[in-house]
Amino acid sequence: MLLAIDSATRLLSLALHDGDQIASELTWHSANYHTVELAPSIAAMMGQASISPANLKAIAVAIGPGSFTGLRIGLAVAKGLALAHKIPLAGVRTLDIVAASIGPEDIPLCAVLQAGRGRICVGWYRWHDGEWRAEREPEVTTFEEVVAGLDSPTLFAGEIGSAGAKLLRRRRSKAYLLSPAASLRRAGYLAEIGWERFKRNRMDDAATLAPIYLSIL
Repeated sequence: MLLAIDSATRLLSLALHDGDQIASELTWHSANYHTVELAPSIAAMMGQASISPANLKAIAVAIGPGSFTGLRIGLAVAKGLALAHKIPLAGVRTLDIVAASIGPEDIPLCAVLQAGRGRICVGWYRWHDGEWRAEREPEVTTFEEVVAGLDSPTLFAGEIGSAGAKLLRRRRSKAYLLSPAASLRRAGYLAEIGWERFKRNRMDDAATLAPIYLSIL
């Protein structure tokens, strides 16, 4: 069984992958209560599945971009479990989790995270050889700047919100929004990425794995 942990933003998500399918998944918005919510939620999910850390074959964790507090807590829990029980650990970029949930498209994808104070963190992707591949490093910007810079049709997914959606809809010929459900960042996709990494023995060193901070949410 693989445990997936994503606490990179105020959206928290957990999942268990049994090697064939997603065995359990939980996603919720937190009002910055990561410290008191994350560990009990993991314990409850594992208890419901009747497993203990000793039953885990691997752990996958979102490593950012994201908030300082969210990433610190999620990575601390993941690394603590991995080191204490000698469980292989895979760190996955948060925006790659967003992209993994989207099917193949001929147009570029802009994956979005909220970065606080009216800012967003975006990653730009193109579909190539059966997967979304990042074209450049993530950047902190605003929806106004993104909309102003659109020069070709682009798909948008992730933490968009009502204000961002309103701005994007003004460029209907260039900006294509997925539904909120289809756009949701879910740990089930993190678990699938982690399981593929585990099968290929492409895991990280739990002692040195570090988060990617772009801004404080």
